[in-house]
Amino acid sequence: MTENPTDGAREPGSQWYDGEAGPLVRPYAMTGGRTQPGPTGVRFDLIALVTLDTTAPALDGDTALGPEHRTLIDLCRPETQSVAELAADADLPVGVVRVLLGDLLELGCVTISRPVPPAHLPDERILREVIAGLRAL
Repeated sequence: MTENPTDGAREPGSQWYDGEAGPLVRPYAMTGGRTQPGPTGVRFDLIALVTLDTTAPALDGDTALGPEHRTLIDLCRPETQSVAELAADADLPVGVVRVLLGDLLELGCVTISRPVPPAHLPDERILREVIAGLRAL
């Protein structure tokens, strides 16, 4: 038996969202149903660094940007942040943040610094030898 959610009586185990819960917006609504960041298929690692591009054109009147885009821009304004930090600070799922960052990247609003792949990092043995050599000085 399911009753009207406005009556206050509910079926056990059912969830109703009310005015106290705030607005409920599904992630696909924020991305326009997209799941990939842009037509180029750019992938954003969780530790990729996002920086606001100071040479980007002013987007004050741009209606293509939603409130979530503007939130990400505002979060990047004071300092460079990782994709994971942006998702946490904006209180958005990482998948949504990746799609929105793809939009901002295409508009030239942000730049992305990708982490160095482990294959390109120096070997630990070489680093230990350098440290040992420095200690010998």
